[in-house]
Amino acid sequence: MQKQLIDFAARAGLPLSAEQADRLVQYAKLVWEKKDFLNLTSASSLEEILSRHICDGLTAAAKIYAMAHIKNLSSCHAADAGAGAGYIGITLAVALPQAQVTLIESLEKRCSFMNWALLQLGLSNAKVKKVRLGQGTKFAFDFLTERAMGQLPDILAACLSAVKPGGVFIAFQGEHPQTDVCDPHACGAVLLGVERYSLPCDDKKRHLALFEKREA
Repeated sequence: MQKQLIDFAARAGLPLSAEQADRLVQYAKLVWEKKDFLNLTSASSLEEILSRHICDGLTAAAKIYAMAHIKNLSSCHAADAGAGAGYIGITLAVALPQAQVTLIESLEKRCSFMNWALLQLGLSNAKVKKVRLGQGTKFAFDFLTERAMGQLPDILAACLSAVKPGGVFIAFQGEHPQTDVCDPHACGAVLLGVERYSLPCDDKKRHLALFEKREA
């Protein structure tokens, strides 16, 4: 399983060590251990958690890794909105040790799980914030990811409000990206592009929509 993660990350342009891959497998096992009690996932196997959820996180990590290099950021502050069980955010923290990662989640039981998982994994570059994005929150992240908050037109403004000028919001999209029904300019941002990617578990069309917040 570790080799599959390392190979997938390499294809995406992300260096991933054996130690990092092992920690991601450990995290997947924590999810599997608590999945029924906390209703964390519908995945039917540990392998599915890795190939569907963790590889999604690695895809985002690879994009942040590349953009941080372009922006000459030796370190950065990233966040995942609607973090749930931490699939994207915890994967970011493992794969990008140079980043500080904030896991934004409003449900207490999911926050408790993520705090427990971070402790079990010994991750010191991640923290959990129990808030609902857009409701009186003030953030200024270099990068923000989102996979499960809702429809893109409904969440775009809230997500971009948490990104600093020059920062990037990365939205996970399915086969048909919703960028054509969004108005990023009204939120002070521009659409950088929509990039297609695939996971090892199936051949479904998936996309990342990238929005950059304009400088003030």
